[in-house]
Amino acid sequence: MDLRELLHLAVENHASDLHITEGMPPVFRINGELIPLNSDPLTRDDTKRMVYGILTDAQKIKFEETLELDFSLYIPGLSRFRVNVHQQKGSVEAAFRGVSLNIRSLKELGLPPIVSRLAEKTSGLVLLTGPTGTGKTTTLAAMVELINEQRKCLIVTIEDPIEHVFS
Repeated sequence: MDLRELLHLAVENHASDLHITEGMPPVFRINGELIPLNSDPLTRDDTKRMVYGILTDAQKIKFEETLELDFSLYIPGLSRFRVNVHQQKGSVEAAFRGVSLNIRSLKELGLPPIVSRLAEKTSGLVLLTGPTGTGKTTTLAAMVELINEQRKCLIVTIEDPIEHVFS
């Protein structure tokens, strides 16, 4: 099974993450639980082939220099993924986190009114910080969407990798 098929399977099964690790079958995170695919464990060659198959030449060079790489992968008709590629004990490994293409509103997210008021500010700096998986990207996307609905202005976000593209 190739990586794109695994990502399709992850989306179909509502997995938040897909982990590619040598010595293990592909592993999905579904509702917080790690669930291995019922298949043979991946070899070192399998993981490298899968990961290198989605990297550009520039990304391959950067990864080989730093042994770590973070980027966003968009598969039309499927989803966008935040990708972390790293090396562990000489083996190429990767984690893929699905990023919803549908941006939920601040109200749908159940965020307090102060967040909407921050989005109404016409000047200044707003920082969204916190640990991985706490909703920073989701909150920021909802705020930017609200701003875009209410007025025309320049919005600058600093994020790596870029997960949502706004027009």
